[in-house]
Amino acid sequence: MKLFIVAALLAVAVAAPSGYESTHRDSSYMTSPSYGSSGYNKDSRYGGITITSQHDVRNLDGSSKWGYSGSDYTTREESQVQKKMQGVAYDSYGKATYDDVYGNTNAGSSYWVSPEGEKFTLTWTADENGFQPKGDHLPVAPVHVYELPVAPVHEYELPVAPALPYRRTGAGSYKTYNTY
Repeated sequence: MKLFIVAALLAVAVAAPSGYESTHRDSSYMTSPSYGSSGYNKDSRYGGITITSQHDVRNLDGSSKWGYSGSDYTTREESQVQKKMQGVAYDSYGKATYDDVYGNTNAGSSYWVSPEGEKFTLTWTADENGFQPKGDHLPVAPVHVYELPVAPVHEYELPVAPALPYRRTGAGSYKTYNTY
């Protein structure tokens, strides 16, 4: 009973209005920044971005699909599927065995427009082969075209030692011994 009374008093104390002034600002500070930096002013045009649509589906088999679209034409979609793959499984004693394990495979895409007006699309997959992003804006490693060095080829024959007749002597030879 004492615990109930203490919990009730604590709930009343937390719910009581505070005597402090609220420092919460409304969203208008995003459209008219008070910062002196002129570089910040160009970002103030993004203050009114809202989510125009979103979806989120979770299935009992572990798969899911979600995404959203923004008023600035930004989109993002991602799907996840559980897949059986070869991997390491640990028993309750910590012993590792190679067995079929379930892992997640993800695939998704994003689209956005930069402040300069450039359109970007990024697609990716993540599975047992790792994370593989694809997009025209991503850097590509240069391809080096060169010949591998080749060992020199000699056109002469190496001398061969002459073969001598071989006779086995000593212990284990097939000679007959006279015993007296």
